[in-house]
Amino acid sequence: MSDQIWAAGFGYPPPDEPPRPAHCEAVGASQETGSDSGVTALFRAHHAELVRLAVLITGDRGSAEDIVQDVFARLCARDLLPGPAGELAYVRAAVLNGCRSALRRRAVARRFGGARGARADQVTQPSAEHEVLLAEDRRQVLAALAGLPRRRREVLVLRYWLGLTEAEIAAVLGISPGTVKSTAARGIAALARELGEPA
Repeated sequence: MSDQIWAAGFGYPPPDEPPRPAHCEAVGASQETGSDSGVTALFRAHHAELVRLAVLITGDRGSAEDIVQDVFARLCARDLLPGPAGELAYVRAAVLNGCRSALRRRAVARRFGGARGARADQVTQPSAEHEVLLAEDRRQVLAALAGLPRRRREVLVLRYWLGLTEAEIAAVLGISPGTVKSTAARGIAALARELGEPA
């Protein structure tokens, strides 16, 4: 089961060379501060991983890329990055917050779309490329993952796709390691029931 969750994130190959955040381009190489170069290095090292994380939470590649780009644009605009020990956890938490906001906006659009409901559905339909890249088992896992409550989905993605420890997940989500463990167990059981597999 955990192998399926982990593999689902690899339906989207990372780009060979991620572009530098657009806002950071305004800062010339000679003007880069230590903070800017740290953000750029973090972006280059973790961009693809963060996009795939956002894809697993939102189910949409375009939204995922926008969320990650927005997080890094804000980091470039303001000196928000904590020290090296906590910077990756901070950025992962920011990406998860962006995903939550995107999902809330999507839910509101569906609820109150009215006559524009058809257009809202078209916007969130997966592209042809998306369909080609995802195998049937991956689609099933992603659908089952999307049906989980938000906290369970986040814990499973962080645990089985990113491979974070319970303590690391607790730091990203601001919960206790015990809550991480129980949430992961419930999430796995729910996924197994949905996919018709033993937990």
